Amino acid sequence: MRFSALAAPGWLVFAAVVGALSIGYVWVLRLRHKYTLRFTNLELLETVAPTRPSWSRHIPPALLLVGLLLLTVALAGPVAQTRVPRNRATVILAIDVSLSMRATDVPPSRLAAAQAGAKTFADNLTPGINLGLEAFAGTASMLVSPVTDHTATDNALDHLQLAERTATGEAIFTALQAIDTLAGVVGGGSTPPPARIVLESDGKQTVPADLNDPRGAFTAARLAKERNVPISTISFGTTAGAIDLNGSHIPVPVDDESLRRIAELSGGSFFTATSADELQASYQNLQQQIGYETHLGDASRPWLILGSILIAAAAGTALVLHQRLP
Repeated sequence: MRFSALAAPGWLVFAAVVGALSIGYVWVLRLRHKYTLRFTNLELLETVAPTRPSWSRHIPPALLLVGLLLLTVALAGPVAQTRVPRNRATVILAIDVSLSMRATDVPPSRLAAAQAGAKTFADNLTPGINLGLEAFAGTASMLVSPVTDHTATDNALDHLQLAERTATGEAIFTALQAIDTLAGVVGGGSTPPPARIVLESDGKQTVPADLNDPRGAFTAARLAKERNVPISTISFGTTAGAIDLNGSHIPVPVDDESLRRIAELSGGSFFTATSADELQASYQNLQQQIGYETHLGDASRPWLILGSILIAAAAGTALVLHQRLP
């Protein structure tokens, strides 16, 4: 029974009443003891009351007082943080399909592992979230517009095709456009639905070469920040990655720094994944971040239940032990 705040702390004043009842109970016990000592005919007293009162006589009032204290806390309106599924949100999953994703440093290949991880993410994402899928290489294409039915994303992931170059900035601009389009269609509320871009890539942007170019990734990340759309980036692969292209063995090491910077500029999170298991862990972490939000909710029910149980127990034990209510 935990809580982080009280909605009506003024009710805690009632605890003083419970404290006064406790003091009154002790005072009455002492008063009775004093009257007993005044009874000078001890032989007659032993005949009238041959045994001392059992300690069990204190159980009903003790249960009653503790129960009242618990109900006092309930009256004060305890609230606690609770995680509830998001229902009005948009997530764009952007997957790098440049030729470097052919590398097998993450078996069976970076692309195959990326497809499996993205499918798990889509399957476990809160059903009420609008999920879209985008693939990018030299250009960016929305394969699935954001919808609450995530099976479309599952199906599209099976048909990703590799292509040359990497236009990370275009991927972000395209995702932002899809988010704006959905917000215009959905409407409702004074603010647009919360949105997030999840960008998985293994290499550095190649077109344009300058990440601060007007169509570069850093410029796009700053725009995402202005629009309150965090970009969570997953740097996928190892520094030992390589591919065979036109008879040449070409190293394609993963580029953590640019992806980390994109996340920082946009206010998002950065993850590294050098294996399929690490990729799955990154997606699980994102699923918890994106799929749920934290609210303060009423936490008085446990206090009400336990307080009521103790008061009922006080009445029950009093009837059993003393044939009367406390």
